[in-house]
Amino acid sequence: MKEVMAIIRMNMVNSTKIALASAGFPAFMCRKCLGRGKKSVDMGLVQSLMAAGETPVNAVGEHMTEYSRLIAKRLFTIIVDDNQVDEVVQIIIDANQTGNPGDGKIFILPIYEAYTVRTGESTKDAY
Repeated sequence: MKEVMAIIRMNMVNSTKIALASAGFPAFMCRKCLGRGKKSVDMGLVQSLMAAGETPVNAVGEHMTEYSRLIAKRLFTIIVDDNQVDEVVQIIIDANQTGNPGDGKIFILPIYEAYTVRTGESTKDAY
């Protein structure tokens, strides 16, 4: 079993849910999260503009605050069989890819055991 973790844009949740359910993957979790990517910031520009005493309301002002701003995202978690990972990853990519920075990230983690709380069952079918 594998856990597929996908961090996506907030406005892509519904299309992702529909795509996963339509492909036969209706079971997943979706959580609110905050984060930021690796976008580099020109600190010299930030410091010189902040020294002027005001933050402009335009692309320059956004660049000034980018280094500390956390962006609202959604974290999908899906547990699947090993042989379904590639399919789920492709579904998520197809539903979220715009070609712009911030489209998201997908991580794959191993799951060693799963238990059903109601029955105490420890099987592959527990998830």
